[in-house]
Amino acid sequence: MACFIVPAAEALVTTLAEKGIEKKENDAEKEQNGAEQSEFTAVSKKPFVQKLKWLRNLLWGGSALLMFEHVWHGEVVPFFPFLTAASNSEDAAEMIHEMSTVGVTMAALVTLVWAGMVVASSRIEKRADAEKVSAK
Repeated sequence: MACFIVPAAEALVTTLAEKGIEKKENDAEKEQNGAEQSEFTAVSKKPFVQKLKWLRNLLWGGSALLMFEHVWHGEVVPFFPFLTAASNSEDAAEMIHEMSTVGVTMAALVTLVWAGMVVASSRIEKRADAEKVSAK
């Protein structure tokens, strides 16, 4: 009924966090560009904000697909209260239960998959850096 709200809320928080982190990373990069850079600076490493964008895209995309599915089945309507389950208290309780079980599980699973992507990416970056150092 409304399970897409939980990943959408996480996507919103992720988007806001991304904006803050991006600003900090840009400021740090400006300071580093002013200082002398090492010969072994890893150019191939993706900044964390780029990896956070992966999570943002996964969450927004999944939420949009889920919302479309709920619209398709008539559970989300274009007029108030927007969620058909919010019209009476019995359905609202079921909706809250679904959000707290299915919605949280989906958001956690997407975040877990993203964490796996970040770990794999970090290992690939470390391997590439090690190959660069051993080649020199």
